[in-house]
Amino acid sequence: MACRRRGAAVFARLMPTEGRFFELFVEHAEQIVEASHELASLMAAFDDVQRRCYNIETIEKRGDRITHAAIELLHKTFITPIDREDIHQLVTRMDDILDMMEDAAQSIYLYDIRSVTLDAKRLADICVGCADNVKDAVSLLSNMENGAKILAICAEIDKLESEADHVMRSAMAKLFRDEPDVRQVIKLRAIYETLEGVTDRCEDVANIIEGIVLDNS
Repeated sequence: MACRRRGAAVFARLMPTEGRFFELFVEHAEQIVEASHELASLMAAFDDVQRRCYNIETIEKRGDRITHAAIELLHKTFITPIDREDIHQLVTRMDDILDMMEDAAQSIYLYDIRSVTLDAKRLADICVGCADNVKDAVSLLSNMENGAKILAICAEIDKLESEADHVMRSAMAKLFRDEPDVRQVIKLRAIYETLEGVTDRCEDVANIIEGIVLDNS
């Protein structure tokens, strides 16, 4: 049995591996960063809402194409640089971030929201911070010597997600206490929850990355 395992290990080392997965991760993370900045700009200015929503939708579609390319490559690759399930989970969870950002933008457009609170703008800014950190983490993932740096970045994402939780709870309390218009309460509550959901999805990605680093260090 030991000889068989050694033989399999030697065979695996001789087989070519596909490194383009890491390039696809970075390409996808770049879309996440771009969408987060577009969303934050929308929340800050509310100028040309329809165009900004369209931009985010376009970015999300680019992310979908990258996700599909990564999954297709996964099916065609015999030896992968990291665990196959980790690759699948990472790219699909990254796609979830873009989906949630698109949901936030579409909700603003469909609900015909003309302005938002400072708390909503703060949540959007936290989404930008999370997105930037996701990109930083996946950019280092191809070299496990970066393990300590990657784990520190993941810890920062966790910290930002906790901050978003705090901001949302405070925002909800003020909303139910001070907003007399029930329709506005419903609309803003949906926006708060969706924006905080973006940070949750970023934390999901951070958890997957942490697992990859710990399994491969």
